[in-house]
Amino acid sequence: MKKVLMLAGDFTEDYETMVPFQALQAIGYQVDVVCPDKKAGDIIRTAIHGFEGEQTYSEKRGHNFALTADFDKVNTADYNGLFITGGRSPEYLRLTPRVIEIVKEFFVAAICHGPQILTAAGVLKGKKATAYPAVGPDITLAGGTYVAVDVDKAVVDGNLVTSPAWPGDSAIVAEFVKLMGTV
Repeated sequence: MKKVLMLAGDFTEDYETMVPFQALQAIGYQVDVVCPDKKAGDIIRTAIHGFEGEQTYSEKRGHNFALTADFDKVNTADYNGLFITGGRSPEYLRLTPRVIEIVKEFFVAAICHGPQILTAAGVLKGKKATAYPAVGPDITLAGGTYVAVDVDKAVVDGNLVTSPAWPGDSAIVAEFVKLMGTV
């Protein structure tokens, strides 16, 4: 069976977790969602980010999401790719050394603030990537090229696909599946 590892944590963005999780399952992938220091069945809380005209997104409490696998038992050889969700969780998940190791082994999709983990992993040097605009300077400082695209688009460079926010869920999932060579 085709398998994707999804990395998420508390206050991951709701749509950037739920929609790719369900879309990948709908096309035949087993999606194992993990978080450091948590096990299958543990709950992470999500946040809903809205674009309502302020200088940045608004944030509201989202749904509870039950993790589907144990972080400590992840064997990266079992997976076709890694999907990194956005929201606030990337800012603290990137502090876990095993998260950084995992990122270096895959075809990767990262949405919104997810590229914060990629910058910490040092995998963006010479790569083009997009993200929520506030993460653009991080991409540049990590040696990558930040690409500003419409919020519903995705950017592909080698083994990497990125999108700025949840309106790009369809684009990032479509490109991620192509990148992995499986449909």
